[in-house]
Amino acid sequence: MTTKKQQVLNKKRPIMILGCTSDAGKSLIVTAICRLLANRGVKVAPFKAQNMSNNAAITEDGLEIGRAQYLQALAAKATPSVLMNPVLLKPSAETFSQVIVNGVVNNEVSRLPWMDRKSLLWKEVQYALQRLQDDYEQVIIEGAGSPAEINLRAGDIVNMSVALECQADVYLVSDIDRGGSFAHLLGTWACLAPEEQKLIKGFVLNKFRGDPLLLGNAMDWLEEKTGIPTVANLPYYRHQLPEEDSFRLGSQWQRGKINVALIYYPYASNLDEFDPLLYQDDVNLVPVHQNIDLTRFDALILPGSKNSGVSLSFLSSTGLDKQIQQFQRTGKLILGICGGLQILGKTILDPFHIEDGDKQGLALIDLHTEICDDKSTRQTTINWLGNSIKGYEIHHGKTIRDAALEHFIAADSGWQQGNVYTTYVHGLFENKVFYNWFMKHLGGLENGFEWADHLDNELDKLAEMFAEHGWL
Repeated sequence: MTTKKQQVLNKKRPIMILGCTSDAGKSLIVTAICRLLANRGVKVAPFKAQNMSNNAAITEDGLEIGRAQYLQALAAKATPSVLMNPVLLKPSAETFSQVIVNGVVNNEVSRLPWMDRKSLLWKEVQYALQRLQDDYEQVIIEGAGSPAEINLRAGDIVNMSVALECQADVYLVSDIDRGGSFAHLLGTWACLAPEEQKLIKGFVLNKFRGDPLLLGNAMDWLEEKTGIPTVANLPYYRHQLPEEDSFRLGSQWQRGKINVALIYYPYASNLDEFDPLLYQDDVNLVPVHQNIDLTRFDALILPGSKNSGVSLSFLSSTGLDKQIQQFQRTGKLILGICGGLQILGKTILDPFHIEDGDKQGLALIDLHTEICDDKSTRQTTINWLGNSIKGYEIHHGKTIRDAALEHFIAADSGWQQGNVYTTYVHGLFENKVFYNWFMKHLGGLENGFEWADHLDNELDKLAEMFAEHGWL
Protein backbone atom coordinates (compact mmCIF):
# COMPACT_ATOMS: atom_id res chain seq x y z
CA MET A 1 0.00 0.00 0.00
CA THR A 2 1.27 3.49 -0.89
CA THR A 3 1.47 5.69 2.19
CA LYS A 4 0.48 9.34 2.25
CA LYS A 5 4.13 10.24 2.83
CA GLN A 6 5.15 8.30 -0.28
CA GLN A 7 2.43 10.06 -2.29
CA VAL A 8 3.84 13.44 -1.26
CA LEU A 9 7.35 12.32 -2.22
CA ASN A 10 6.04 11.29 -5.65
CA LYS A 11 4.85 14.84 -6.35
CA LYS A 12 6.99 16.85 -8.75
CA ARG A 13 7.35 20.57 -9.20
CA PRO A 14 4.90 21.83 -11.84
CA ILE A 15 6.29 22.33 -15.32
CA MET A 16 5.27 25.64 -16.90
CA ILE A 17 5.44 26.51 -20.59
CA LEU A 18 5.70 30.23 -21.38
CA GLY A 19 6.04 31.86 -24.78
CA CYS A 20 7.87 34.91 -26.07
CA THR A 21 4.75 35.70 -28.12
CA SER A 22 1.26 34.46 -28.71
CA ASP A 23 1.11 31.45 -31.04
CA ALA A 24 4.61 30.34 -30.07
CA GLY A 25 3.27 26.79 -29.66
CA LYS A 26 2.64 26.67 -25.90
CA SER A 27 -0.66 24.82 -26.12
CA LEU A 28 0.68 22.09 -28.38
CA ILE A 29 3.77 21.57 -26.22
CA VAL A 30 1.64 21.26 -23.07
CA THR A 31 -0.57 18.77 -24.92
CA ALA A 32 2.48 16.76 -26.00
CA ILE A 33 3.93 16.64 -22.48
CA CYS A 34 0.59 15.61 -20.98
CA ARG A 35 0.26 12.63 -23.34
CA LEU A 36 3.96 11.69 -23.03
CA LEU A 37 3.76 11.56 -19.22
CA ALA A 38 0.36 9.85 -19.23
CA ASN A 39 1.75 7.14 -21.49
CA ARG A 40 4.54 6.67 -18.96
CA GLY A 41 2.01 6.06 -16.21
CA VAL A 42 2.23 9.48 -14.56
CA LYS A 43 -1.00 10.94 -13.14
CA VAL A 44 -0.82 14.28 -14.92
CA ALA A 45 -3.13 17.28 -15.41
CA PRO A 46 -2.97 20.48 -17.50
CA PHE A 47 -3.60 23.96 -16.11
CA LYS A 48 -4.11 27.40 -17.64
CA ALA A 49 -5.24 30.02 -15.18
CA GLN A 50 -6.84 32.26 -17.79
CA ASN A 51 -7.55 31.58 -21.43
CA MET A 52 -9.05 33.81 -24.12
CA SER A 53 -10.89 31.99 -26.87
CA ASN A 54 -14.33 31.53 -28.38
CA ASN A 55 -13.53 27.85 -28.84
CA ALA A 56 -14.97 26.38 -25.65
CA ALA A 57 -15.87 22.95 -24.34
CA ILE A 58 -18.34 21.64 -21.79
CA THR A 59 -17.30 19.32 -18.97
CA GLU A 60 -19.32 16.34 -17.78
CA ASP A 61 -20.86 18.50 -15.04
CA GLY A 62 -22.03 21.15 -17.53
CA LEU A 63 -19.31 23.74 -16.95
CA GLU A 64 -17.40 25.72 -19.57
CA ILE A 65 -13.63 25.65 -20.15
CA GLY A 66 -11.29 26.46 -23.02
CA ARG A 67 -11.20 23.91 -25.83
CA ALA A 68 -7.40 23.75 -25.56
CA GLN A 69 -7.52 22.69 -21.90
CA TYR A 70 -10.22 20.15 -22.71
CA LEU A 71 -7.94 18.60 -25.34
CA GLN A 72 -4.97 18.73 -22.95
CA ALA A 73 -7.03 16.85 -20.36
CA LEU A 74 -7.79 14.16 -22.96
CA ALA A 75 -4.07 14.04 -23.73
CA ALA A 76 -3.40 13.54 -20.01
CA LYS A 77 -6.06 10.78 -19.91
CA ALA A 78 -7.75 12.83 -17.20
CA THR A 79 -11.36 13.95 -16.83
CA PRO A 80 -11.68 17.57 -18.05
CA SER A 81 -12.44 19.92 -15.17
CA VAL A 82 -12.89 23.65 -14.54
CA LEU A 83 -9.90 23.36 -12.21
CA MET A 84 -7.79 23.11 -15.36
CA ASN A 85 -9.04 26.49 -16.67
CA PRO A 86 -10.73 28.50 -13.90
CA VAL A 87 -10.99 31.71 -15.97
CA LEU A 88 -12.09 31.86 -19.61
CA LEU A 89 -12.50 35.09 -21.59
CA LYS A 90 -14.84 34.96 -24.60
CA PRO A 91 -14.64 38.07 -26.82
CA SER A 92 -18.08 39.27 -27.92
CA ALA A 93 -17.26 42.85 -28.97
CA GLU A 94 -14.20 44.89 -29.90
CA THR A 95 -13.59 45.97 -26.30
CA PHE A 96 -15.65 43.48 -24.29
CA SER A 97 -15.25 39.83 -23.30
CA GLN A 98 -17.61 37.65 -21.35
CA VAL A 99 -15.77 36.27 -18.33
CA ILE A 100 -16.37 32.65 -17.36
CA VAL A 101 -15.27 31.89 -13.78
CA ASN A 102 -15.18 28.27 -12.67
CA GLY A 103 -17.25 27.33 -15.70
CA VAL A 104 -20.04 29.88 -15.22
CA VAL A 105 -20.62 33.39 -16.63
CA ASN A 106 -19.70 36.07 -14.07
CA ASN A 107 -21.35 39.34 -15.11
CA GLU A 108 -19.80 41.29 -12.23
CA VAL A 109 -16.25 40.50 -13.33
CA SER A 110 -17.17 40.90 -17.01
CA ARG A 111 -18.07 44.55 -16.39
CA LEU A 112 -14.85 45.35 -14.53
CA PRO A 113 -11.85 47.00 -16.26
CA TRP A 114 -9.12 44.46 -17.10
CA MET A 115 -6.67 45.66 -14.45
CA ASP A 116 -9.28 45.62 -11.67
CA ARG A 117 -10.07 41.92 -11.96
CA LYS A 118 -7.09 40.37 -10.21
CA SER A 119 -8.41 40.86 -6.67
CA LEU A 120 -11.47 38.74 -7.52
CA LEU A 121 -9.88 36.17 -9.83
CA TRP A 122 -6.52 35.42 -8.22
CA LYS A 123 -8.04 33.50 -5.31
CA GLU A 124 -9.89 31.27 -7.81
CA VAL A 125 -6.62 30.61 -9.63
CA GLN A 126 -4.83 29.76 -6.38
CA TYR A 127 -7.57 27.37 -5.32
CA ALA A 128 -7.69 25.52 -8.64
CA LEU A 129 -3.91 25.23 -8.85
CA GLN A 130 -3.63 23.87 -5.32
CA ARG A 131 -6.41 21.34 -5.92
CA LEU A 132 -4.65 20.01 -9.01
CA GLN A 133 -1.34 19.78 -7.17
CA ASP A 134 -3.07 17.83 -4.41
CA ASP A 135 -4.80 15.44 -6.80
CA TYR A 136 -2.11 14.80 -9.43
CA GLU A 137 1.54 13.77 -9.45
CA GLN A 138 2.47 16.30 -12.12
CA VAL A 139 0.80 19.51 -13.28
CA ILE A 140 1.72 21.01 -16.67
CA ILE A 141 0.96 24.73 -16.79
CA GLU A 142 0.46 26.92 -19.85
CA GLY A 143 1.01 30.66 -19.81
CA ALA A 144 -0.70 33.22 -22.05
CA GLY A 145 0.78 35.61 -24.57
CA SER A 146 4.13 36.73 -23.21
CA PRO A 147 5.33 37.33 -19.63
CA ALA A 148 7.32 40.33 -20.96
CA GLU A 149 4.20 42.49 -21.42
CA ILE A 150 5.23 44.99 -18.75
CA ASN A 151 2.00 46.99 -19.08
CA LEU A 152 -0.07 43.97 -17.98
CA ARG A 153 2.06 42.66 -15.14
CA ALA A 154 0.09 44.39 -12.37
CA GLY A 155 -3.00 42.40 -13.32
CA ASP A 156 -1.22 39.15 -14.16
CA ILE A 157 -2.95 35.96 -13.05
CA VAL A 158 -1.64 33.61 -15.74
CA ASN A 159 2.11 33.99 -16.26
CA MET A 160 4.84 34.71 -13.70
CA SER A 161 2.34 35.14 -10.85
CA VAL A 162 1.41 31.49 -11.33
CA ALA A 163 5.03 30.41 -11.72
CA LEU A 164 5.99 32.10 -8.45
CA GLU A 165 2.92 30.76 -6.66
CA CYS A 166 3.92 27.13 -7.24
CA GLN A 167 7.66 27.59 -7.87
CA ALA A 168 7.31 25.91 -11.26
CA ASP A 169 10.12 24.77 -13.52
CA VAL A 170 9.60 27.23 -16.37
CA TYR A 171 10.52 26.70 -20.02
CA LEU A 172 10.42 29.67 -22.38
CA VAL A 173 9.37 28.95 -25.98
CA SER A 174 10.06 30.93 -29.14
CA ASP A 175 8.63 30.35 -32.62
CA ILE A 176 11.83 30.18 -34.68
CA ASP A 177 9.85 29.87 -37.92
CA ARG A 178 8.98 33.57 -37.56
CA GLY A 179 12.60 34.60 -37.06
CA GLY A 180 14.21 36.64 -34.30
CA SER A 181 14.07 33.83 -31.76
CA PHE A 182 17.31 34.59 -29.94
CA ALA A 183 16.40 38.25 -29.54
CA HIS A 184 12.94 37.22 -28.33
CA LEU A 185 14.33 34.79 -25.78
CA LEU A 186 17.00 37.16 -24.49
CA GLY A 187 14.62 40.14 -24.38
CA THR A 188 11.85 38.23 -22.62
CA TRP A 189 14.29 36.89 -20.03
CA ALA A 190 15.67 40.40 -19.47
CA CYS A 191 12.18 41.76 -18.78
CA LEU A 192 11.67 39.37 -15.86
CA ALA A 193 12.47 40.15 -12.24
CA PRO A 194 15.48 38.33 -10.73
CA GLU A 195 13.30 35.94 -8.70
CA GLU A 196 11.40 35.12 -11.90
CA GLN A 197 14.55 34.58 -13.95
CA LYS A 198 15.65 31.96 -11.41
CA LEU A 199 12.62 29.83 -12.33
CA ILE A 200 13.59 29.58 -16.02
CA LYS A 201 15.12 26.13 -16.52
CA GLY A 202 15.48 26.15 -20.28
CA PHE A 203 14.81 27.81 -23.61
CA VAL A 204 12.90 25.98 -26.36
CA LEU A 205 13.10 26.65 -30.08
CA ASN A 206 9.84 25.62 -31.71
CA LYS A 207 8.66 25.08 -35.31
CA PHE A 208 12.19 24.69 -36.70
CA ARG A 209 12.59 23.90 -40.40
CA GLY A 210 15.86 23.29 -42.16
CA ASP A 211 19.37 22.26 -41.22
CA PRO A 212 20.12 22.51 -37.45
CA LEU A 213 23.73 23.37 -38.34
CA LEU A 214 22.44 26.78 -39.43
CA LEU A 215 21.94 27.62 -35.76
CA GLY A 216 25.71 27.73 -35.33
CA ASN A 217 26.79 28.67 -31.83
CA ALA A 218 23.78 30.92 -31.18
CA MET A 219 22.56 28.70 -28.35
CA ASP A 220 25.96 28.89 -26.62
CA TRP A 221 25.87 32.67 -27.03
CA LEU A 222 22.41 32.80 -25.43
CA GLU A 223 23.52 30.66 -22.50
CA GLU A 224 26.54 32.89 -21.92
CA LYS A 225 24.21 35.89 -21.70
CA THR A 226 21.63 34.28 -19.41
CA GLY A 227 23.09 31.16 -17.83
CA ILE A 228 20.15 29.21 -19.26
CA PRO A 229 20.59 26.34 -21.75
CA THR A 230 18.49 25.75 -24.85
CA VAL A 231 17.02 22.37 -24.01
CA ALA A 232 15.10 21.53 -27.18
CA ASN A 233 14.79 22.33 -30.87
CA LEU A 234 11.33 21.10 -31.84
CA PRO A 235 10.58 20.60 -35.54
CA TYR A 236 7.73 22.24 -37.43
CA TYR A 237 5.09 19.60 -36.79
CA ARG A 238 1.95 19.15 -38.89
CA HIS A 239 -0.89 17.62 -36.95
CA GLN A 240 -4.63 17.06 -37.15
CA LEU A 241 -5.52 18.36 -33.70
CA PRO A 242 -7.88 21.29 -32.99
CA GLU A 243 -6.39 24.77 -33.07
CA GLU A 244 -6.82 26.76 -29.87
CA ASP A 245 -8.37 29.94 -31.24
CA SER A 246 -7.71 30.20 -34.97
CA PHE A 247 -8.98 28.66 -38.18
CA ARG A 248 -7.33 27.76 -41.45
CA LEU A 249 -8.28 30.44 -43.97
CA GLY A 250 -7.37 30.58 -47.63
CA SER A 251 -9.07 27.55 -49.20
CA GLN A 252 -10.92 28.05 -52.48
CA TRP A 253 -13.55 26.13 -54.43
CA GLN A 254 -11.95 23.09 -56.09
CA ARG A 255 -13.20 21.12 -59.06
CA GLY A 256 -13.78 17.41 -58.44
CA LYS A 257 -14.40 17.72 -54.70
CA ILE A 258 -17.39 18.14 -52.43
CA ASN A 259 -17.17 21.89 -51.70
CA VAL A 260 -18.69 23.11 -48.44
CA ALA A 261 -18.86 26.83 -47.68
CA LEU A 262 -18.37 27.79 -44.02
CA ILE A 263 -19.59 31.32 -43.35
CA TYR A 264 -16.78 32.97 -41.38
CA TYR A 265 -18.43 35.96 -39.69
CA PRO A 266 -17.06 37.95 -36.73
CA TYR A 267 -17.20 36.10 -33.41
CA ALA A 268 -17.65 32.74 -35.11
CA SER A 269 -17.09 30.16 -32.38
CA ASN A 270 -16.23 26.50 -31.83
CA LEU A 271 -14.94 26.16 -35.38
CA ASP A 272 -12.84 23.16 -34.36
CA GLU A 273 -16.00 21.06 -34.59
CA PHE A 274 -15.59 21.14 -38.38
CA ASP A 275 -12.10 19.62 -38.31
CA PRO A 276 -13.47 16.22 -39.41
CA LEU A 277 -14.32 17.88 -42.75
CA LEU A 278 -10.88 19.48 -43.08
CA TYR A 279 -8.91 16.26 -43.17
CA GLN A 280 -10.90 14.25 -45.71
CA ASP A 281 -9.35 14.15 -49.18
CA ASP A 282 -12.69 14.27 -50.99
CA VAL A 283 -14.08 17.28 -49.08
CA ASN A 284 -13.03 20.91 -49.42
CA LEU A 285 -14.15 23.16 -46.55
CA VAL A 286 -13.94 26.82 -47.63
CA PRO A 287 -14.25 29.63 -45.05
CA VAL A 288 -16.18 32.49 -46.70
CA HIS A 289 -15.85 36.01 -45.32
CA GLN A 290 -16.56 38.16 -48.36
CA ASN A 291 -19.32 38.51 -50.93
CA ILE A 292 -18.95 35.69 -53.46
CA ASP A 293 -21.38 33.55 -55.44
CA LEU A 294 -22.26 30.66 -53.10
CA THR A 295 -24.45 28.72 -55.51
CA ARG A 296 -21.55 26.68 -56.93
CA PHE A 297 -20.98 25.09 -53.48
CA ASP A 298 -22.54 21.75 -52.54
CA ALA A 299 -23.54 22.79 -49.01
CA LEU A 300 -23.49 25.78 -46.71
CA ILE A 301 -22.74 25.89 -42.96
CA LEU A 302 -23.43 28.76 -40.58
CA PRO A 303 -21.41 28.06 -37.42
CA GLY A 304 -21.88 29.20 -33.86
CA SER A 305 -21.31 32.83 -32.91
CA LYS A 306 -20.50 34.58 -29.65
CA ASN A 307 -22.52 37.54 -30.91
CA SER A 308 -25.19 36.53 -33.42
CA GLY A 309 -26.35 40.15 -33.81
CA VAL A 310 -22.93 41.43 -34.88
CA SER A 311 -22.52 38.40 -37.15
CA LEU A 312 -25.86 39.24 -38.79
CA SER A 313 -24.82 42.85 -39.31
CA PHE A 314 -21.64 41.61 -41.00
CA LEU A 315 -23.66 39.45 -43.39
CA SER A 316 -25.82 42.44 -44.28
CA SER A 317 -22.91 44.86 -44.75
CA THR A 318 -21.03 42.46 -47.04
CA GLY A 319 -24.03 41.28 -49.03
CA LEU A 320 -23.52 37.70 -47.87
CA ASP A 321 -27.08 37.71 -46.51
CA LYS A 322 -28.40 37.91 -50.07
CA GLN A 323 -25.96 35.22 -51.21
CA ILE A 324 -27.17 32.85 -48.47
CA GLN A 325 -30.81 33.51 -49.37
CA GLN A 326 -30.01 32.84 -53.03
CA PHE A 327 -28.25 29.61 -52.06
CA GLN A 328 -31.36 28.46 -50.21
CA ARG A 329 -33.34 28.69 -53.44
CA THR A 330 -31.03 26.12 -55.06
CA GLY A 331 -32.45 23.44 -52.75
CA LYS A 332 -28.99 22.45 -51.52
CA LEU A 333 -28.38 21.70 -47.86
CA ILE A 334 -27.93 24.56 -45.38
CA LEU A 335 -26.84 23.70 -41.83
CA GLY A 336 -27.03 26.25 -39.02
CA ILE A 337 -25.45 25.39 -35.67
CA CYS A 338 -26.21 27.37 -32.49
CA GLY A 339 -25.64 31.02 -33.50
CA GLY A 340 -26.12 29.91 -37.09
CA LEU A 341 -29.57 28.58 -36.10
CA GLN A 342 -30.46 31.97 -34.64
CA ILE A 343 -29.22 33.86 -37.71
CA LEU A 344 -31.25 31.67 -40.10
CA GLY A 345 -34.44 32.37 -38.15
CA LYS A 346 -36.83 35.31 -38.45
CA THR A 347 -35.96 37.39 -35.38
CA ILE A 348 -33.39 37.65 -32.60
CA LEU A 349 -34.63 39.57 -29.56
CA ASP A 350 -32.04 40.82 -27.08
CA PRO A 351 -33.95 42.31 -24.12
CA PHE A 352 -30.97 42.18 -21.73
CA HIS A 353 -28.56 43.72 -24.30
CA ILE A 354 -26.23 40.74 -23.98
CA GLU A 355 -25.29 40.92 -27.65
CA ASP A 356 -26.10 43.60 -30.26
CA GLY A 357 -29.78 44.40 -29.71
CA ASP A 358 -32.84 43.17 -31.57
CA LYS A 359 -32.24 41.92 -35.11
CA GLN A 360 -34.18 40.65 -38.10
CA GLY A 361 -32.76 37.28 -39.15
CA LEU A 362 -32.39 35.82 -42.63
CA ALA A 363 -35.89 34.32 -42.34
CA LEU A 364 -35.01 31.02 -43.99
CA ILE A 365 -36.70 29.03 -41.22
CA ASP A 366 -39.74 29.91 -39.07
CA LEU A 367 -37.89 30.36 -35.77
CA HIS A 368 -37.69 33.18 -33.24
CA THR A 369 -34.91 33.49 -30.66
CA GLU A 370 -34.69 35.49 -27.46
CA ILE A 371 -31.20 36.00 -25.99
CA CYS A 372 -31.54 35.11 -22.30
CA ASP A 373 -29.46 36.04 -19.29
CA ASP A 374 -29.18 32.37 -18.34
CA LYS A 375 -26.74 30.27 -20.35
CA SER A 376 -27.36 26.66 -21.36
CA THR A 377 -24.24 24.50 -21.08
CA ARG A 378 -24.42 20.72 -21.16
CA GLN A 379 -23.06 17.61 -22.75
CA THR A 380 -25.67 15.54 -24.50
CA THR A 381 -26.07 12.04 -25.89
CA ILE A 382 -28.82 11.58 -28.47
CA ASN A 383 -30.34 8.55 -30.14
CA TRP A 384 -30.54 9.52 -33.80
CA LEU A 385 -31.20 7.28 -36.79
CA GLY A 386 -30.78 4.28 -34.52
CA ASN A 387 -27.35 5.37 -33.33
CA SER A 388 -26.03 7.12 -30.25
CA ILE A 389 -24.32 10.44 -31.02
CA LYS A 390 -22.56 12.78 -28.62
CA GLY A 391 -22.41 16.57 -28.61
CA TYR A 392 -22.74 19.60 -26.39
CA GLU A 393 -24.78 22.78 -26.08
CA ILE A 394 -23.46 26.21 -25.16
CA HIS A 395 -25.79 29.17 -25.81
CA HIS A 396 -27.79 32.04 -24.29
CA GLY A 397 -30.71 31.90 -26.70
CA LYS A 398 -34.07 30.21 -26.30
CA THR A 399 -35.77 29.49 -29.61
CA ILE A 400 -39.42 28.83 -30.46
CA ARG A 401 -41.04 27.92 -33.76
CA ASP A 402 -44.07 29.67 -35.22
CA ALA A 403 -44.97 26.83 -37.58
CA ALA A 404 -45.16 23.03 -37.49
CA LEU A 405 -41.52 22.39 -38.20
CA GLU A 406 -39.95 18.98 -38.16
CA HIS A 407 -37.49 18.32 -35.32
CA PHE A 408 -33.86 17.79 -36.28
CA ILE A 409 -31.33 15.83 -34.18
CA ALA A 410 -33.08 16.49 -30.85
CA ALA A 411 -36.57 17.66 -29.89
CA ASP A 412 -36.82 21.36 -28.94
CA SER A 413 -33.19 22.11 -29.80
CA GLY A 414 -33.14 21.66 -33.58
CA TRP A 415 -35.55 22.08 -36.49
CA GLN A 416 -35.77 21.49 -40.23
CA GLN A 417 -37.64 23.41 -42.90
CA GLY A 418 -37.13 22.29 -46.49
CA ASN A 419 -33.40 22.26 -47.21
CA VAL A 420 -32.57 24.25 -44.04
CA TYR A 421 -31.42 22.24 -41.02
CA THR A 422 -30.69 23.84 -37.66
CA THR A 423 -29.54 22.63 -34.25
CA TYR A 424 -28.12 23.89 -30.96
CA VAL A 425 -25.96 20.77 -30.66
CA HIS A 426 -22.25 21.24 -31.33
CA GLY A 427 -19.79 18.49 -32.21
CA LEU A 428 -22.00 16.56 -34.61
CA PHE A 429 -19.36 15.97 -37.28
CA GLU A 430 -17.22 14.20 -34.68
CA ASN A 431 -19.76 11.36 -34.89
CA LYS A 432 -19.40 8.95 -37.80
CA VAL A 433 -23.14 8.56 -38.28
CA PHE A 434 -23.74 12.32 -38.66
CA TYR A 435 -20.78 12.80 -40.98
CA ASN A 436 -22.09 10.01 -43.22
CA TRP A 437 -25.62 11.47 -43.18
CA PHE A 438 -24.27 14.84 -44.25
CA MET A 439 -22.15 13.38 -47.05
CA LYS A 440 -24.99 11.20 -48.29
CA HIS A 441 -27.10 14.34 -48.78
CA LEU A 442 -24.26 15.86 -50.80
CA GLY A 443 -23.67 12.77 -52.95
CA GLY A 444 -20.24 12.19 -51.42
CA LEU A 445 -18.45 9.24 -49.86
CA GLU A 446 -19.82 7.96 -46.57
CA ASN A 447 -16.32 7.46 -45.19
CA GLY A 448 -16.65 9.08 -41.77
CA PHE A 449 -14.95 7.82 -38.62
CA GLU A 450 -15.21 8.46 -34.90
CA TRP A 451 -13.23 11.63 -34.32
CA ALA A 452 -12.38 10.73 -30.71
CA ASP A 453 -10.40 7.71 -31.92
CA HIS A 454 -8.62 9.87 -34.50
CA LEU A 455 -7.65 12.45 -31.84
CA ASP A 456 -6.31 9.76 -29.55
CA ASN A 457 -4.04 8.48 -32.32
CA GLU A 458 -2.89 12.02 -33.15
CA LEU A 459 -2.05 12.63 -29.48
CA ASP A 460 0.11 9.53 -29.36
CA LYS A 461 1.99 10.62 -32.49
CA LEU A 462 2.52 14.08 -30.99
CA ALA A 463 3.94 12.51 -27.82
CA GLU A 464 6.33 10.40 -29.91
CA MET A 465 7.60 13.53 -31.66
CA PHE A 466 8.21 15.23 -28.33
CA ALA A 467 9.93 12.16 -26.89
CA GLU A 468 12.41 12.33 -29.80
CA HIS A 469 13.06 16.08 -29.81
CA GLY A 470 12.02 17.32 -26.33
CA TRP A 471 13.80 17.36 -23.00
CA LEU A 472 11.74 14.97 -20.86
